[in-house]
Amino acid sequence: MLNLNDDQKKALKARGIILTNDGEHFIERVISPNGVFNAEQMQMLTDCAKKYGNGKIAMTTRLTVEIQGIPYENIEQCFEDIQSVGLYVGGTSSLVRPVVSCKGSVCVHGLMDTQAFCERVFNEFYVKWHTVRLPHKFKIGIGGCPNNCVKPAFHDFGIMGQSVPEYDPDLCNACGKCSVVDKCPVGATTRDEDGNLVLDHSKCTNCGKCIGECPFDCIEEKARGYKVSIGGIFGKTQRYPDYLPGIYSEDEVMKLIEKCILLYREQGITGERFGRTLDRMGADNFIAQLLSDDVLERKQAILDAQLHLVGGATC
Repeated sequence: MLNLNDDQKKALKARGIILTNDGEHFIERVISPNGVFNAEQMQMLTDCAKKYGNGKIAMTTRLTVEIQGIPYENIEQCFEDIQSVGLYVGGTSSLVRPVVSCKGSVCVHGLMDTQAFCERVFNEFYVKWHTVRLPHKFKIGIGGCPNNCVKPAFHDFGIMGQSVPEYDPDLCNACGKCSVVDKCPVGATTRDEDGNLVLDHSKCTNCGKCIGECPFDCIEEKARGYKVSIGGIFGKTQRYPDYLPGIYSEDEVMKLIEKCILLYREQGITGERFGRTLDRMGADNFIAQLLSDDVLERKQAILDAQLHLVGGATC
């Protein structure tokens, strides 16, 4: 049995090197910046699993992989080899966690280039902000459409691709053979008694399936961008998110993420998940602060300040 004290185990875990339940071996958690590995990186993962571990690689639910069965004496060399192909070992502690996206870049339902955007978010907020300690872990999820495959709403900061339809009733010819109604997967479009198209925005999920389907162009795209949710939790307890008003561009989402992290660092309590911070503060109060520019003016002061309590969750 290994003779490591709790501080040593904690220090290794903070680097993404986690002791397994046999008390003798470790896994190294390898992060994909956007859910994609190139061939050279995949080969290195395979080589490391054979050379330093037990030959097994496990997938996680957050698009990372874990090389299993690594003896203590092999940890550092495995770590160095993984880094040599541009990969990171980590994904633990009270920090921004690895960012998760769906395959919207190549999916037939995808409205956005999710993998490219995910890599941008990863490089900014996982890599550059990796020394910024938060009250608890902070997860970001990016979905390319309302199909909700990666459940972005159940992340601390959720991002979902949207294609917002705009209906011009003057262009509807009440043709009686409406391809828009046929294409809508959620029943947001119907026809009235005269055969005219009716769009119910309360049911519409902005999936974009109706866009361009009308031969008379009565329904076209008004806006394309991202819907943003905050405060979702999916774990031992769950919390449904709060949604920001409007549809946002990539640049706008990047600013919102930055402000959200800063406010959470400033007003959260160590050990408190972000959604519980919203519950304590009031979601409307937090959103009002998030949508203002004041927080960016205080950025350096927030980063320089100590957290409310010493320590924090590391799981």
